[in-house]
Amino acid sequence: MPIPGPATQPVDSAAILTREGGATIAYHRLAGATPGIIFLGGFRSDMTGTKALFLQNYCREHGRAYVRFDYFAHGRSSGDFADGTISRWRDDAAAVIDSLTEGPQILIGSSMGGWIMVLAALARPTRVAALIGIAAAPDFTTDLLPRRLSEAQRRTLLNEGRLVLDSPYDPAGYLYTRALVEDGDRNLVLRGDIPLACPVRLLHGMADESVPWPQSLKLAERLAGADVTLTLVKDGDHRLSRDQDLARLAATLDELCAKLAASRCGPSDGPSSG
Repeated sequence: MPIPGPATQPVDSAAILTREGGATIAYHRLAGATPGIIFLGGFRSDMTGTKALFLQNYCREHGRAYVRFDYFAHGRSSGDFADGTISRWRDDAAAVIDSLTEGPQILIGSSMGGWIMVLAALARPTRVAALIGIAAAPDFTTDLLPRRLSEAQRRTLLNEGRLVLDSPYDPAGYLYTRALVEDGDRNLVLRGDIPLACPVRLLHGMADESVPWPQSLKLAERLAGADVTLTLVKDGDHRLSRDQDLARLAATLDELCAKLAASRCGPSDGPSSG
C-alpha cells in the first residue's frame, strides 16, 4: 500500500521530505519486506557513507525496506548547522518513521545516531522492533565533549556560543554550539533506566578514540529490556567500516530479522512501500 504523505521530488537522485517550517530532509528509500531498516548517521555525517551504502545493498539483496537520510543541516538537507540540536535531529528521525515507513522498523544508529535511535524509539515505541548501535554515543555533549575542552575553550563556548574543534574526519573542524550542549542536557538517556523492551545489539571498537567503548556498556546497562548484547571488537576503530566490520553488521541483522520473524514481532513477509 502506498504511504500517504508529502510529495517528493528528485534532488541529485535523492528525494525530499518537507518538514514543518519548510525545512527539507533528503533521503533515499527502498521498498521491501518488514521489518524495515532505517540508518541514523553520526554527527556531521551524511547518508553517502560506507555503512549507509552497505546497508542499502544488504536490503536490496534481501528484499527488505530501507531508508537512509540526512538530518537537518547535514548532507543534502536544508538548514544552518549552527541551528542543529539533538531534539531537532530526534524529530527528523521520528518524521522519517512516520512519513516514509510502514510497519516495524529496525533502527541502526552510528555514533551520535546511537543516541538519536534511542530517543526515536522512546518517541515511537510501537514502531521500533529492534535497535543496533555502532559505536553509540548517547549523551556525548555532556559525557564526552567537555573532556576534550580546555578551560579557555569552555569559556569560548559559554561566552561566544560556538566553538570549532579539530576533527580527524573534516579538515575544517567540527562546530559545537552552546545551544547544542544545552539541548543535549535536556535529552540525556544514561541517567536512569531506559524503558525500551525491544532487542538491542551494540557493536563497539575497543580502539575507538572518538567514543570510548564504555559508553556502549553504560547504554547496555541502562536499557530495561533483557535482550541486550554488547559486542566489543578488540582492534575496531570508531567507524567500524572495514570488510570484517560490515560482515559482522550483516550477521547481526540476519540474527535480528530471524528472531523478529520467529517471534512474530516483525513479520518478514509483509511489503513496505518505497
